[in-house]
Amino acid sequence: MTHPIVIAVASDTVHNVIKPIQPSITLIEGWGVEGDAHAGKIIQHRYDKRRNPDAPNLRQVHLMHSELFDQMAILGMKVFPGQMGENITTRNLDILSMPRGTHLKIGEAVIEITGLRNPCKHLNKVAIGLMKACISRYDDGTIFPQSGVMGIVLNGGEICAGDPIHVLVPETLHQRLKPV
Repeated sequence: MTHPIVIAVASDTVHNVIKPIQPSITLIEGWGVEGDAHAGKIIQHRYDKRRNPDAPNLRQVHLMHSELFDQMAILGMKVFPGQMGENITTRNLDILSMPRGTHLKIGEAVIEITGLRNPCKHLNKVAIGLMKACISRYDDGTIFPQSGVMGIVLNGGEICAGDPIHVLVPETLHQRLKPV
């Protein structure tokens, strides 16, 4: 069995779709990625902030499964870590099927998964058709975005490529992830 790992970390001080790869990132409890444009106690996402500027920030950290890049390559789209705006790119971790409230422990850092990331039209700047390719549907017809998950920082710490990821699934009833 292959263990889940971090394959890349990224952050950017401004709101861009593509985040530059970094040697490491530092997570700050209750805040997010140090120096990242999406960090903060209240929502920092530009669109959501206009609608509800005082909402708590459930999108402090964006995690992306690198297996999505493999799927996009089959469709002829070249996508690399950081290009979809994620802070942490993972491998061997089925992040989309984890229940809400799952904790990911990476070194000293602990991230709680809050929901799915909605893909936006800006993904088409990375590859034409990428946004549409990231949208699927559950059997009941509900939209199922496949562009990673969002989380909040429960415990801070430094993260870098190669770090192992430990998954702690909540003991409560499995709550399917919804877009946040």
